[in-house]
Amino acid sequence: MIRSVLPLGFIAASRFFGLFIILPVLSLYALELDGANEFLAGLTIGAYAITQMIFQLPFGSLSDRFGRKFMIFVGLIIFIIGSLICAISTDIYTMLFGRLLQGCGAVGAVATAMISDLVSEDKRSKAMAMMGGMIGIAFAISMILSPLLSREFGLSSLFYLSIIVTIFCIFLLFSAVPKEPKIHHHDPKIPLTKLLKQKDLAIMNLTNLMQKMLMSCAFVAIPIVLVKSLEYSGDNLWIVYLISMIFGFLAMGMAGFLGDGKGHSKKLLLIGVVLFIISFIGFGVANSAVSFIIFVVIFFIGFNIHEPIMQSCASKFAKSNQRGSALGIFNSFGYLGSFLGGAVGGYLLHSYNIMALAVILAVASAIWLLILFQLSDPRIFQIIRLKNADISILDSVNGIVDRYKQNGYSIVKFNSNIISRDEVISILGVSNEELQ
Repeated sequence: MIRSVLPLGFIAASRFFGLFIILPVLSLYALELDGANEFLAGLTIGAYAITQMIFQLPFGSLSDRFGRKFMIFVGLIIFIIGSLICAISTDIYTMLFGRLLQGCGAVGAVATAMISDLVSEDKRSKAMAMMGGMIGIAFAISMILSPLLSREFGLSSLFYLSIIVTIFCIFLLFSAVPKEPKIHHHDPKIPLTKLLKQKDLAIMNLTNLMQKMLMSCAFVAIPIVLVKSLEYSGDNLWIVYLISMIFGFLAMGMAGFLGDGKGHSKKLLLIGVVLFIISFIGFGVANSAVSFIIFVVIFFIGFNIHEPIMQSCASKFAKSNQRGSALGIFNSFGYLGSFLGGAVGGYLLHSYNIMALAVILAVASAIWLLILFQLSDPRIFQIIRLKNADISILDSVNGIVDRYKQNGYSIVKFNSNIISRDEVISILGVSNEELQ
């Protein structure tokens, strides 16, 4: 499993690193570009996300047809071109164009789907948590490096660093990522409209949208409020992010251990939302840099609780024959949230103040919390792995979620709240020796 997950996890994490490393300082530096204001700066933060949203589903669907590795390669090349345009831009509109092009390389869902293809169902939760952890680490490193590098070498240095890391990812893709396995699906694909209406996937889509929207809003607000309103030194922003990431790492480790490992993923998602509500209320009422930074730390604890478990939860609700499409939709909602967060955050700060932003986001998060209570607990889904079993016997059996054949094994996924493991085995008529 590790040989499959590590290179793909690194590619996915590096891709996010290239996007994350800009966020902590872009709202400040973008104001120095020709033609910039707070709204356009916020739009620049979220611009990449609108094209990510548009292209996630096409990339995911094309990867189901033409192969995951090829589509990841295409996406990485597009990201390099967009990063180069950003690096050489001198006005806000060229920067916006480069950020939009960066987002066209939408490989997040494809990488997640490929990990799901390479790793057996019973180990997938650990694999997704590992990838989520690597993305969390990339996030933490980018938060610390961003203000330091931009202060010493300028904003363009962050884009050039992203290009170098992405070139290394292309080398890794063709030298270390295993060959894609052949999977034979038993069940037909369902229409895209029905996929969008599936309750648990829809709730996870909303969760990804809200989490990423709050992140973009936070990155618009944190540097502007601290530096311009609370007179905190911009040169010391890295200290704020370092403290936040230390606590975030601890939260991420706890979430990785208690999430899929102990079956508490849903509870952790709920706890994270509560922390988001507390942090944004705090952003609105904080009257000193110290109190504001305390709520920044609370925000990053909530964010890092979510990060290791969200992809894993979403993958549990997606069928094997449409995993690329389902995760493409999931990631599209996340990037829509990133775009809305940058645009809404920039608009509210430009036209009103931090209090207006805080109240609106706290209320929206409270509604999100109520909806999230309706999510099915991911641990109810269990699998049975058999050698050469006739899984067509399970046609129309209530509680059977997914069936497919991979590497000579038959995989059956079922809802344990509807049908028990023993009942499935009894219907299949297999012996214990045939179970893997």
